[in-house]
Amino acid sequence: MSRNGQSTAAPRALVDLHGRSPWSILPALCLGFFMIMVDTTIVNIAVPTLVKSFGADLTTVGWVNSAYLLTFAVLLLVTGRMGDTFGPKPVFIAGLVVFTLSSLACGLSGSIGLLIAARAVQGIGGALMTPQTMSMITRVFPPQQRGAALGIWGSVAGVATITGPLLGGILVESVGWEWIFYVNVPVGLVALWFALTRLPSLERHVRSVDLLGMVMSVGGMFLLVFGLQEGSTYSWGTIRGPVTVWGVIGVGVAVLLVFGWLQVRRGEEALLPMRLFRNRNFLLANVSGAAVGFAMIGIFFPFTLFLQEVAGLSPLHAALVGLPSSLVSGVVAPIAGRLSDRIPPKWVVTFGFVMFIVSITWVSQWIDPDRSPWRLLLPMAFFGLGTSCVFSPLANLATSGLDHRTAGAGAGAFNTNRQIGGVIGSAAIVAMLTSRLGHTVPAAAKDAAASLPEAVRGQFLDRFSHLSGSAFSSGSASAPQLPSSVPPAVADQIKAAALQAVHHGFATAVAETMLLAVAVFALGLVSALLMHGQRAQRRSVPDEAPAAAAA
Repeated sequence: MSRNGQSTAAPRALVDLHGRSPWSILPALCLGFFMIMVDTTIVNIAVPTLVKSFGADLTTVGWVNSAYLLTFAVLLLVTGRMGDTFGPKPVFIAGLVVFTLSSLACGLSGSIGLLIAARAVQGIGGALMTPQTMSMITRVFPPQQRGAALGIWGSVAGVATITGPLLGGILVESVGWEWIFYVNVPVGLVALWFALTRLPSLERHVRSVDLLGMVMSVGGMFLLVFGLQEGSTYSWGTIRGPVTVWGVIGVGVAVLLVFGWLQVRRGEEALLPMRLFRNRNFLLANVSGAAVGFAMIGIFFPFTLFLQEVAGLSPLHAALVGLPSSLVSGVVAPIAGRLSDRIPPKWVVTFGFVMFIVSITWVSQWIDPDRSPWRLLLPMAFFGLGTSCVFSPLANLATSGLDHRTAGAGAGAFNTNRQIGGVIGSAAIVAMLTSRLGHTVPAAAKDAAASLPEAVRGQFLDRFSHLSGSAFSSGSASAPQLPSSVPPAVADQIKAAALQAVHHGFATAVAETMLLAVAVFALGLVSALLMHGQRAQRRSVPDEAPAAAAA
């Protein structure tokens, strides 16, 4: 007891854990979530290797990642509600088993088609697990400790997202692409043991199954995500016959609007209870989460292209440029989580968005093909600071007003919006980069042509003026074909000018594209500032029923 008569004992868990600390549930949740987040980025670094190994084209290999992200994003709303209905523990364990077995199947795949199918199943496993991680933390940890717990969870997510390319580069270059999937098997088995022995069986809330809502949610989300994710593959035009990319997106949006209307009418029996969005912090946390997904996923595509195609770094060395971000995020995220228990979380999130804006603006100003890319280590460290201060405190804000009946649905909605933000961001960043390349590279070619003999200058400029932005997306547009009569010294001069034009134009386009991410981060900043400022622990989640007990 304290001197004033109040207990100083540590806050108890909201459910009966048979004497165990609530912290005992984190190993299973964090290991499972780590695998999920790593696998959203780890495959990108192996794309060139997969193209060679399977003899497939780049578009087909792109589906190795797209299939995973598609099934993952589409099912989050449904799997979140499944946790409320069947209990988060059995749903999490089912997802963990599916994810681990499909990871093994990915590594054993003998064709690109089998690999894509296994990745789609892996996305299903990830979707089953993800909402349960947030839901169980919300339902087990007392409000006074929830921010710290989400801080550890958030550090896992931040580190995993940034570590994926680094880990992938090491595995691909040392033991082969298969091991980016095999590595999940031992981790999954350890996580399964922790899940079976440490996760509590929480109260279930049996309700009528919203079959129509499930069908409309999955169908609408599939059409929307597919259209956004694969739009650039079809040049944002015709997919087949009368089916167009924008038509698919439009139908997806229409289905989701009807879905939302039906959910309002179903009330508490809805797949997604719309009353959740009457909570100001939940609504704004979803906006901020979508902004984070948009910008974080979007910026790494042009940034990685610049590091490899222009700066000339290997996949592993390119991944190392992001290492400070990963390290800072891993160290600071638990601290930021604890801080969000002591002060209004909105201020921690606000600071994180400011760091995002500062770091990406800094990177955009330092993108220069004539300077060492290693100087970007410093602004990337500030990016890691932003990640650590946004991810877990934002999840804390999103879940602090939820009760045990809707924790899974709320977690599903939050993660869905974050993933949709990432899909939109990826599509928007690629479109903007391609568009800007069509202007910046020809402009850079004019500057480079000033050093060429007048006799070849016109042909040089004509070559660049007739190329579209997509021709420069690999950073490797070639110099014009020259007749054999051109002296070798002049030919070398033309090649050097072409390389200069592509590199400088590409760097300018990447810098301009990153400013789009800055604008989206600014939207997240405004949303954070508009949130209520009370401390999260003042909004307690009701206790579970006394019958809820540890497994």
